[in-house]
Amino acid sequence: MKIICTGLNYVRHIEEFSNPVPENPVFFLKPETALLRKNRPFFYPDFSKNIHYEAELVLKIGKTGKSISEKFASRYIDSVGLGVDFTARDIQEKCRKNGLPWEICKSFDCSAPISSTFIPFDDFDSGAGIDFHLDINGKTVQNGNSTDLLFSFAKIISYVSQFITLKIGDLIFTGTPEGVGAVKIGDRLKGYIGQKLMLNFEVR
Repeated sequence: MKIICTGLNYVRHIEEFSNPVPENPVFFLKPETALLRKNRPFFYPDFSKNIHYEAELVLKIGKTGKSISEKFASRYIDSVGLGVDFTARDIQEKCRKNGLPWEICKSFDCSAPISSTFIPFDDFDSGAGIDFHLDINGKTVQNGNSTDLLFSFAKIISYVSQFITLKIGDLIFTGTPEGVGAVKIGDRLKGYIGQKLMLNFEVR
């Protein structure tokens, strides 16, 4: 099982970090040890002083495929969940400055909390998009909708599958909207798709 993460996929998030708009989807991998399931607490790591939350819709792949055509890509989506891509922002800044890979700041243990529940993709009205939001300590900090993606679900799947074979059970984090920020010990994170509570965990 692979965890494929899409970066720089909402224009306003790109703008809040003054990054150039990519021509193609930008993606990286997290190991399976990055998953944090069943609303278990996230323990703040001792190697960073600036961990940021990034709430994202997560696609679960339901069919094996390689070089998938964009027009058929939606057939490969089994269901949709919610996840958080935790990022050690202070370490990421050092990586960027030195032209180094991002794994050390993105792929550490438990850096990918994920909902236990996934909603069948067929349950969504594709024309309306999929709303999601993240609350911290009762305050909404991020709002997103899949219609605002720079690269659609289909585009991500098609592009990634040119390089990496997708298999049943693979997870694709689809990018985060604007509003990312730091977490601190004691924070309570609640993530929703529509009004359905998908994530509810504490930072310790």
